[in-house]
Amino acid sequence: MNPPRPPSQSSPSSPPPARPTLYGTLRRIHLSVALIAVCTAGISLTALGLTALRVYADHNLRLVARSIAYTLEAPVVFRDAAAAAETLSVIAASEDVAVATVFDRDQQPLAAWQRPTTARFPALHRVASELLTSGPVMQPIYHESQKVGSVQVAGDPIALLHFLAQGTLGLLACLLLTAVGAHYMSSRMLVHIIDPVRNLMRVAHAVRSERAFGQRMPPARIAELNALGEDFNGLLDELEAWQNQLQHENRSLAHRATHDGLTGLLNRAAFEEALEHAMRTASARNQHIAVLYLDSDDFKGINDRYGHAAGDAVLIGIAQRIRGCLRENDAVARLGGDEFAVLASGLRDPDDAVQIAEHILHAMEAPIRLPGGTDITAPMSIGLAIYPLHARTAKGLLHAADVAMYGAKRHSGATWRSAEPAPPDATV
Repeated sequence: MNPPRPPSQSSPSSPPPARPTLYGTLRRIHLSVALIAVCTAGISLTALGLTALRVYADHNLRLVARSIAYTLEAPVVFRDAAAAAETLSVIAASEDVAVATVFDRDQQPLAAWQRPTTARFPALHRVASELLTSGPVMQPIYHESQKVGSVQVAGDPIALLHFLAQGTLGLLACLLLTAVGAHYMSSRMLVHIIDPVRNLMRVAHAVRSERAFGQRMPPARIAELNALGEDFNGLLDELEAWQNQLQHENRSLAHRATHDGLTGLLNRAAFEEALEHAMRTASARNQHIAVLYLDSDDFKGINDRYGHAAGDAVLIGIAQRIRGCLRENDAVARLGGDEFAVLASGLRDPDDAVQIAEHILHAMEAPIRLPGGTDITAPMSIGLAIYPLHARTAKGLLHAADVAMYGAKRHSGATWRSAEPAPPDATV
């Protein structure tokens, strides 16, 4: 029996867990800091307020006790319980006193007063009394510097509770305003941080996915982020310059791969590819195309008499004149040495190719100026092959034009000659 395999942590096909965003992380951190600061300030202010309120209540209770002791001096000396009780009730009722008791010199109760209980929550009243007061205050009563009795006073926390409730509401309002202000300032600060980061992410994504090297970072309000954006823009400037250079080199390499380095015409490979494409198009549209195969009649003699520099000048001149005799959609190539080829596509009438050949022959009658100032003529022989009259494949058409060119050269030169018609069942 095989042992049970441990459960895999995650399936290979399961999506990766969602990562928190920088904005969300910084927002949580700022809100946590603001909440902790506000709560700490609230607790500290509450503790300080309770301490101050308790000191104030104790001091006020002692003042009340002294006032009662001074007023009850005479009733206590004469042990007049009725007068003491009346005086005690008048004074205690107007102060924040819960219980007041007068004792004679033998510490026997002479008079007592207690505020009627009106609290809805006795337990809360008792807890508030313990928190806000330090307990009953005992104040001796003197007559001619002799102690004749004492008064014991216990504070009533109801007024203090009301004051504490109002203060708590005010404190909560201040803390709420502080929290709102902290949240607003935090959001503003996050905007100044997150916006440049988002712009950096957007630009980097556009450069990576779309090769948009023209993108740039806008200025940022924060110095460090602005410096980062400027450095990133400088890097993009270098990347854009490298990209442009690479594109230029690629275009140059592509041009060199398909064009002749001396004349700038198409090379053989590019011409054969263009011929294949033109034949497919002509077959689909029921049109004619023509290939003209051109060769100089005296190029070797020119090289021997005037040198290779003169031969290059002749080739360049021939290329320019052939190009000037063609239509916009026609193609011309240098196949090698002094051999050229012309592709005339989209012909409605095969005689149009004859006009092109005669136009080229006429253009070649004018002399070509060599680098040394000598003018020479460079006559050419042209072989003409038309699809589908003379061949039905690109290779066959080019071969038929080549054979016709040699026929024109053998005949007299400086003329054109058409290829022989292909047999009806030929496949070349």
